[in-house]
Amino acid sequence: MEPTGFWTGLAPADRRVLAEAATRRSYRHGETLCREGDRSSVVLVLLSGQVRIVHGSADGREVVVGVRGAGDVIGELAAIDDLPRSATVQALEDLDVLEVPGDRFATLCRTRSRISWALLLVLSTRLRSVGRQWLDVGGGVAARRVAAQLIQLAVQHGVPRGPDIEIAVPATQAELAMTAAISRESWARATRDLRRQGVISTGRRQVTIHRLAELRRIAS
Repeated sequence: MEPTGFWTGLAPADRRVLAEAATRRSYRHGETLCREGDRSSVVLVLLSGQVRIVHGSADGREVVVGVRGAGDVIGELAAIDDLPRSATVQALEDLDVLEVPGDRFATLCRTRSRISWALLLVLSTRLRSVGRQWLDVGGGVAARRVAAQLIQLAVQHGVPRGPDIEIAVPATQAELAMTAAISRESWARATRDLRRQGVISTGRRQVTIHRLAELRRIAS
């Protein structure tokens, strides 16, 4: 996957400065990059691969709240407010990562406007996404939430194949259901209905969208 987001929003000179301040590291599939509650403030920039963002719930469950891919920045909040990590980050595949000390990252944000602006755009996008998720939790049915989730995955990970869009799904069915704030059974039932209508087809860790306009109608 080609990097997008934060990394591509930087000028070449800013990328070079950020890379010079960082340590380049590799992680294997399944490894944990940081844990919720940790006091570390290292900022991570994904150069390749995908991770999942996990929160622990009050009843002890792990809830997947997001997936990040190449070009994304992770752990920036701990560098900004010096508070414990707000989530656990786990590798969904092998990763290539830049690790920037939190104090160094904060200094670069204060002294290089392009870096701070790119970070601001990332935070703005995530804030809007959280707002949409709360709206769905409050009033959406399972079909609507699943349709909205599939559209988001298509934007992030979809590859056009003629009139279709193929998505290599970066999480399990249970993890997708938790992200959509519905039960696994509801998620499976909604996708089964979408398959029956010919809107999508599915395989192992893969979804193909055949009728994007219909999926958008359901999501709205």
